Amino acid sequence: MTKISTLLCRLLGAILLPLLEGLGFAAEKQPDITMLGQRVEHRATLLAIDDASLPLRKNLGLYLSKPKVRAEAVLKPSSFGSGAPDDLAAHFYGTVLQDGDKFRMWYYACHWGKNPDWSPRLMQQVAKASYGPLYQGPLCYAESDDGITWKKPELGQVLFKGSSKNNALALPHTVVSGAIVIKDAADPNPARRYKMTYQFFPEFSQPTVAEYGRQPSVALAVSPDGLKWQVIGIPFRNQFVEPSSFVKHAGHYVIHYQAAGSLGGYFAEGGTSSGRTGVARITMDFARWPDALAEAFALAEPEDKSKRGLSGDYDQAHLGVGAASFGNVCVGLYGLWHNANFSQAFDQISCDFGLLVSNDGVKFREPVKGHRFLRREDSLVTPVPGRDFNTILCQANGILNVGDETRIYHGRWRNAAKRAEKDDLKHYYAEVALATLPRDRWGALGLHPGANEGTVWTAPMTINKPGCEVTLNADGVQGMSVEIADGSFALLPEYSGANAGIVSAKDGLDCQVKWPKASLDALVGKTVRLRFQLKKGDHVEPRLFAAHVTVE
Repeated sequence: MTKISTLLCRLLGAILLPLLEGLGFAAEKQPDITMLGQRVEHRATLLAIDDASLPLRKNLGLYLSKPKVRAEAVLKPSSFGSGAPDDLAAHFYGTVLQDGDKFRMWYYACHWGKNPDWSPRLMQQVAKASYGPLYQGPLCYAESDDGITWKKPELGQVLFKGSSKNNALALPHTVVSGAIVIKDAADPNPARRYKMTYQFFPEFSQPTVAEYGRQPSVALAVSPDGLKWQVIGIPFRNQFVEPSSFVKHAGHYVIHYQAAGSLGGYFAEGGTSSGRTGVARITMDFARWPDALAEAFALAEPEDKSKRGLSGDYDQAHLGVGAASFGNVCVGLYGLWHNANFSQAFDQISCDFGLLVSNDGVKFREPVKGHRFLRREDSLVTPVPGRDFNTILCQANGILNVGDETRIYHGRWRNAAKRAEKDDLKHYYAEVALATLPRDRWGALGLHPGANEGTVWTAPMTINKPGCEVTLNADGVQGMSVEIADGSFALLPEYSGANAGIVSAKDGLDCQVKWPKASLDALVGKTVRLRFQLKKGDHVEPRLFAAHVTVE
């Protein structure tokens, strides 16, 4: 290209680019890191449990962690018969957010006996004589300075059994569950800063409220502060949607929920009814959702098709995926629901947690198939003296990193729901519990028994900006080194062998890797892979829980 041609190109660019930007054709901002087809900002988290980010290994196996459970619940319902909106149960089909210097919780309550102060419209939705005396709803709010000790503020929004001094949220639906909330900092409209999906149950209405339909489904709500909510839509009217979590990941909004039997628009192979199965809805515009779903996570159905379905005597995936996004990866839980006949033996049902991971926020997989990550006996619901009720663990928007720990807020549900004939329904109960791990330590890659060294490769990634650093969340870092190869596995001499990156710090959550001969800035714009090497020695057994690639 001649000098004149070059000058003309620059001149045209200077003229046309501002014009195109003014017409809405602005150039897309380059991400800090590109990996697995994702645009990653600031930090890529490579978890040991993520076999897409860390796909190739030799002499290394996965060692899953066991979370530590706080025996005492962090939030309990109000005392039975107190007249509070949650005087029967405080269900964590809900959310915990760390919002500035405050922790905030949204949950759904159950109360005993009808609220006589409902407006005519709300009363219409519980008018069927068959409904009660256990009532689902309303959605409620709590807050905390530390996430351990919670207060139920007097919001003054709902008149409930003679008082508005309660923590109930005003919504247009009476029978509700699933207070699933995100804070969407990227939305330019402050009135939509907080977004919520919740389930409502119109089937108890008499007469039917036409705009609500007849099937339990999900409503969309927005709020400027997380307290005063405006419902903006019912995207799947007359379609069963029972949400388990709501996340924003890779620019998409995702509602996770369960389908079961023939409910939820999902069938098992061969067109048969399914057991409880995780499915998802996805959109890029919170107000507009395509009417299509994806299978998010499913357990095996019986080969005998006659044994499949909601009441099938086999393990099922309860409520769908309870997911949390950590930038380029999602971690989730599902309820490992030990099923029994729904109408005849519901009280025999119990539920544990299985662990899941995903890269797109929709399709989830188990790092170890069938592994019970948290057993119900390790997080038992508050018991009733002299009685033996099963515990059902419940997951939602409850996984978050706080300082040096990962917190797993979850629900514990006392399964007394189907024993009304024994007057056991009053023992129905739910509370919010907490389990913890050291931050991001869901599991580790460690040497096979008898192996002295092992390796694991990352998926290819492109570092698009300078200022990159690599840190390890690991034990036994003295036995670890990190080499860099191009996208075709050819090791780069400046970053491998004698020039491999090493850690001089002690074991920990953020151990910085340094290369002695070259800067990572020289790799900007190139596609590379990292190779982690673990070796035995006179140090703690090497265990790699996670690696972080960060662009400051």
